[in-house]
Amino acid sequence: MLVTLCSAAGSPGVTTTALALALHWPRPVVLVEADPSGSSGLLGGFFRGQLDHPGLVDLVIAQRSDLLADAVPKLLYPLEGSETSVLFGLRSHEQAAGVAQLWPPLLEVLRSLDPAATDVIVDAGRLGLLGSPLPILAAADVTLLVARSDLPGLAATRSWAATLGRADAPGHAVRLLLVGEDAPYSAPEVGKTLGVPVLASIQWAPEPARVYSHGRALPELPWWRRVGRSPQAQVEAFEGSGYIRSVVATAGAVRSLGEASVPAPFRSVLSRVGAGDVRRSMT
Repeated sequence: MLVTLCSAAGSPGVTTTALALALHWPRPVVLVEADPSGSSGLLGGFFRGQLDHPGLVDLVIAQRSDLLADAVPKLLYPLEGSETSVLFGLRSHEQAAGVAQLWPPLLEVLRSLDPAATDVIVDAGRLGLLGSPLPILAAADVTLLVARSDLPGLAATRSWAATLGRADAPGHAVRLLLVGEDAPYSAPEVGKTLGVPVLASIQWAPEPARVYSHGRALPELPWWRRVGRSPQAQVEAFEGSGYIRSVVATAGAVRSLGEASVPAPFRSVLSRVGAGDVRRSMT
């Protein structure tokens, strides 16, 4: 299954949500950081600038030598304690133009992964930027447009929701993913206003979200909640929080939606047609 997350404007939490979903995905998954803005949110956020690992630029070089299929597995970085591997993104916005030609062949490599064993989640970042991974976005089984439920967020999302909504078809489901429902608008209100169904909502919870966005330690438990409990109490409390429960529920909703899709051969035909349609509508 190929899932993409993107946003229309601002910073509604695409990278944070993509990482949280990947770490709570029920089976092995590759997280691709394809945001063309040029500053890896994972390296600078979750890893706090303490990790130096090759990424998309190295794949551009490999593609020029026709070695892309061999290079991708070597550049995946496994996240300890999970079944998630990461393909890191760009380090500079100046690299966006060069990476634009990488998306079609990279899509083929991602599609060649064993679909029975591995899924792919793509952080496509903000739409409309130079170097956006439109071929991957158009070929996804599920595209999630991430948005806040306030008026500025919905106003910014409206036109892109209409564009992506036209690409919704069997084999390519387009849905909204809210970060912070009822702040102030509900999921039904948002779906009706934007004309795209809301698949799920991530709870607005800045403190636990910073574990993924900034690499922070797990939130501390009050002392009275630690008394008599196991050393894993902090982890258990985090995993049982409303924020993580919303992440797990979203992962389940995405997988259910993708599994209800049409057979893969038909889906690949739709993807090739849909990619051109979406790219034309975005230019």
